[in-house]
Amino acid sequence: MSDWRILRKASTNDVVLARTKWCQSFWCHFKGLMLRRNLPEDEGLLFVYGRTSISQATIHMFFVLFPIAAVWLDDEGRVVDAKLARPWRPFYAPAQPARYLVEARPALLDRVAVGDQLIFDEPANP
Repeated sequence: MSDWRILRKASTNDVVLARTKWCQSFWCHFKGLMLRRNLPEDEGLLFVYGRTSISQATIHMFFVLFPIAAVWLDDEGRVVDAKLARPWRPFYAPAQPARYLVEARPALLDRVAVGDQLIFDEPANP
């Protein structure tokens, strides 16, 4: 499977993010966006967790230098929560159990809403 995916809204097939990095390994989860200076508007990370959970999908913003959108998805890719996460905050958790988390620029919050279903099975160019 490709390391990069296209993230689309299932109902319209509109591209939500043109490049989303598939982040399933321990190292990718550990590093996330820490110490990055910037992130392109059309790019993000798609964290994949071992099971649907609130506690496993919780994030911190230590060493993340800019605000991001945090969008949590259930097993079917349905948005269960979405928040603006600010730098240096200790704790963000989804309102409902989640299996996936998308981190991207804050503008992502204008393109998705709780209840939307997102698909990410299409590989993106590296």
